[in-house]
Amino acid sequence: MTRLLIRLFVRDYQNTENTKVRESYGKFSGIVGIVTNLLLFSGKITAGVLFHSISVTADAVNNLSDSASSIVTLVGFKMAAKPADSGHPYGHARIEYISGLMVSLVVFVTGFQFAQTSFQKILHPEQTKFSLFVIAVLVVSVLLKAWQGAFYRQIGKAISSATVSAAAADSMNDVLSTSAVLAGTVITKLTGFNLDGYVGLAVAVMIMFTGFQLVRETSNPLLGEAPDRKLVDDIYHTIDSYDGILGIHDLNVHSYGPGRCFATVHCEVPAERDVLLSHDIIDNIERDFMEKKGIHLVIHMDPVAMDDPRTNELKGQVRQLLEELSPEIGMHDFRVVWGPTHANLVFDVCVSFEFPMKDEELVEAISQKVRDLPGNCYPVITVDHDYVPARQNFDTKI
Repeated sequence: MTRLLIRLFVRDYQNTENTKVRESYGKFSGIVGIVTNLLLFSGKITAGVLFHSISVTADAVNNLSDSASSIVTLVGFKMAAKPADSGHPYGHARIEYISGLMVSLVVFVTGFQFAQTSFQKILHPEQTKFSLFVIAVLVVSVLLKAWQGAFYRQIGKAISSATVSAAAADSMNDVLSTSAVLAGTVITKLTGFNLDGYVGLAVAVMIMFTGFQLVRETSNPLLGEAPDRKLVDDIYHTIDSYDGILGIHDLNVHSYGPGRCFATVHCEVPAERDVLLSHDIIDNIERDFMEKKGIHLVIHMDPVAMDDPRTNELKGQVRQLLEELSPEIGMHDFRVVWGPTHANLVFDVCVSFEFPMKDEELVEAISQKVRDLPGNCYPVITVDHDYVPARQNFDTKI
């Protein structure tokens, strides 16, 4: 059914990389959310008020907050599609992340408010009335919310949207919470023990927990989370496939929203080669990334001397001692400043953020080993951090 609706209401639905198509998906999901949640709210609020059930009423207002969240989603996708301007040269796509965070906060606040209300109901219980109408409303709600969750999940996956994925998680949480209300209503009828306040409190805690999880997940892109491992590997392997590239390091990837990816990287090229030829290779790589991957890539070109036997020998020795210290240590930008009494070995080492040694400890450990090399060597070391460990496959080839 979801596929049929998408085909009917989303033009060119298969072209999910297109910003206008993504906007159409987001608007459609927002409209569906508004309509379905308002229907559920109407049925539940009527049943909750008529039969004095705080748990059903809490579930109804939760659906009303979901409608508000859907409105935020609708507006967010509309604003995120605005083109770049002088005040926002990288576009407005991050508004989608902000709308996702707002949805998450609404979920958490709603849960907190109903935790308070349910606690009061436990302290001052009010007799609820059993009704088949209440049961019917809750059953329909479970079924509709299950469909809504699957609907959001499919759209969120299709357009890689954190906002819609958050709505999917919230919908599936609503399936559990409404099922708990349904079970509590039936148990109260069968046992005579009023579970209304307790079930309402359980639902509220569940809503708060989901809201907290969603706040954490949707705020990560705004804080600047690490890029996807597959994306990093793809960038490294693609650049490494070009002739004339000796090494790759210092990759930085910045996301300004879906479809707005910017990256910078250092590429090592032979110092002996004509600089215009190396520059042409760099230009081709940058252009290919934009055309084929939609990534705005900027490359810093590092010339590396390859025809000095003494430098190459020292480089191999340093690489070997780094391997002995840890296979997760990479190296780049190696050069030697020769002097009459000693040689300064200047290079960067690269480790992941999870590397067990502190930067100062790592520098000291490497320095001790370098000083033991023949030739009176003095190390000058800079520590870089990569997204993933063991980048030695992309270090300078010697």
